[in-house]
Amino acid sequence: MSFNDDVNIGGSQVGSGGGGGAPGGMVVGGGIGGIILLVIALIFGINPSDLPTNPGGGGSDQGQVQPGGTEQDSELANCKTGADANKSDACRVKATVLAVNTFWSQELPKYKREYTPAKTILYNGSTQSACGTASNQVGPFYCPLDKQVYIDASFFQILTDQFGSSSGPLAQEYVVAHEYGHHVQDLLGLLDEAQKDPKGEQSGGVRIELMADCLAGVWANHATETKGESTKGGEVAFLKPLTDQDIKDALSAASSVGDDRIQEKTQGRVSPESWTHGSAAARQKWFTTGYKTGDLNQCDTLSPDTVE
Repeated sequence: MSFNDDVNIGGSQVGSGGGGGAPGGMVVGGGIGGIILLVIALIFGINPSDLPTNPGGGGSDQGQVQPGGTEQDSELANCKTGADANKSDACRVKATVLAVNTFWSQELPKYKREYTPAKTILYNGSTQSACGTASNQVGPFYCPLDKQVYIDASFFQILTDQFGSSSGPLAQEYVVAHEYGHHVQDLLGLLDEAQKDPKGEQSGGVRIELMADCLAGVWANHATETKGESTKGGEVAFLKPLTDQDIKDALSAASSVGDDRIQEKTQGRVSPESWTHGSAAARQKWFTTGYKTGDLNQCDTLSPDTVE
């Protein structure tokens, strides 16, 4: 899903983090060795039960940019328009964050709930979050303690090379929209549901992740209607109309990180009792539900007897 060339993405809702250095103080998950396995285990979100009660470093202020990301800062500073977003992963993240925050800022008030935009920290190597060290070993996540999203700049290449996902634009935009689904859940007071039963195919942890997939789909449904400032004056939709290929790209990303797909690849067998994010089919199902209905109310994954 491509951005309209003239949409202005010069806002500051994305900052950069540290560049390089050995990751330390890992507090999210743990117990699995190797960069790829850690990414597989923790991809697309964290369970609140895994968060420290007294995180190291005392947390961080909302919107504070971590030092050391000179190269990333320069690239983000050059992200001015939708045309830039169509050429660069970093600019695409910046544009998607602006589009997603704009949509939810307009949507949640319809349900008499206020939306507070969340910032994304796009880093290279490692940086510090209030939930511990963010690194390329962790993958993208939302930290409810500082209410920011953290994405390593190299992640999208890992998603394609290691997980077999499509490299299409909506595959990448889905990743961002999923993490902001967790921010919406946080604002609605739903994230604690993941703590009640963090593992298993019908667990609270899986249901929260699938809800975030559905919320990503809701955003995708409305993305071509959500408008931002135009560099030529007035307003213009953030994104061009979706194509069938765009949807295939998003479903490819959702499927590639299904627990069953990951387990088959890494251990040669499927163990539903240890699932934390849902099967490939379930992730596709709930993204599709959100996309086809465009209705927040259809993303209730907590009430059904089964979500798979």
